[in-house]
Amino acid sequence: MRTTGGAGSTGGTAPAHQTTVRRMNLALLLKNLLADGPRSRARLAEDTGLTKATVSSLVAELGERRLVSEGGIDRGNIGRPGRMVQIDTSVVRCMGLEINVDYVVAVITDLTGRVRYRRRLSVPLRDLGPARGLGEVADFARSSVQESGCAPEQVETLHVSVPGLIDVEAGVLSYAPNLHWRQVDVVHSLLGRLQWHHARVSVDNDANLGAMAEYTTGRSAGTRNLLYLVGDAGVGAGLMVDGRIVRGRMGFAGEVGHMPVGRPEKLCGCGRRGCWESAVGLAAVVDGVPGTAHAPGDLGSRLDKVERLAAAGDPQTLAVLTEVGVWLGRGAALLANVLDPEVIILGGHFAALQRYLGPAVRTEMRERVVAEPQTVRVEFSEFGSEAPALGAAHAGIDLLVGDPTLVAAR
Repeated sequence: MRTTGGAGSTGGTAPAHQTTVRRMNLALLLKNLLADGPRSRARLAEDTGLTKATVSSLVAELGERRLVSEGGIDRGNIGRPGRMVQIDTSVVRCMGLEINVDYVVAVITDLTGRVRYRRRLSVPLRDLGPARGLGEVADFARSSVQESGCAPEQVETLHVSVPGLIDVEAGVLSYAPNLHWRQVDVVHSLLGRLQWHHARVSVDNDANLGAMAEYTTGRSAGTRNLLYLVGDAGVGAGLMVDGRIVRGRMGFAGEVGHMPVGRPEKLCGCGRRGCWESAVGLAAVVDGVPGTAHAPGDLGSRLDKVERLAAAGDPQTLAVLTEVGVWLGRGAALLANVLDPEVIILGGHFAALQRYLGPAVRTEMRERVVAEPQTVRVEFSEFGSEAPALGAAHAGIDLLVGDPTLVAAR
């Protein structure tokens, strides 16, 4: 598993506070174990450059915080064999939630990023409004934890994904055009409903968290300059430069769905016309395919019908998907020319429909990207619509690995 932070140096010439140094060393040890697997204390001392006494002390503290445990005997080294130190996957859990227009997704992982539980539920959140909607989300989170077999006290982080403009520091959703929510204090609303006072709760944009999932555990994991485009009711972008999310001045970067790329007469959920998401968003797909615009069920179930029609070779469905692919490729080419990423990853319904969108997307990219086409890879996400929730869980892992003292000692 890759994390976005680094142990780093304290910088400057002034001595760092002893507590800060210890926190950094705890993080260094934990990252080392996550990256390279179980080892003896002696081997950890060699690999980290810390003294054996320091490593022993750090391992003891990480054990008290239920982050590491002892495994089998290390018999590979000369001298007295020592116990292997390994990541403890039995206690600490990180939870990711995705809130969207008509569904919510939960992913629960252990500290290594292994998914221990996943669940999706159709809920008309746009129709319910923020107060009732967050009540449903809290109930969903609570029941998901119960069904996963862990206790609420094990959930150390709860990161929430929402498709909109997010003030991450305040924990507030400023505006979600497709949800029709404005100025919603997501973090404190969920904390009040859940009463998980031990957990670190935060909220972020769905595309940013999708980019986190791709960077930490996707097929292009570790690619330090990537652009993730999520297709759902709307379209958003998560941009990573040098391994870090680009947020912009106010934290609102990535609202590419409202670029003027598309047919100028088409109305967007934001109230404007000609936005990119009005040409390539999931609503544009289902509205264009016969019998799906007003079919029962959420957008996801209607997408299933689109896939069935396309697989059956329905000419009108294939024509709609080809047009969506053209507009998707044009917008992606524009972003490639401006941002110059190593890879563009298409998630959400783009990934579900890759068989039908891919040819037109790649044709447009070849014709419109100024740099040599092979300098920008185009991939479809293997996570589909689960990426934001998965990335939210990994954001929690990243937080704890960067500062293990956030987990209380026993």
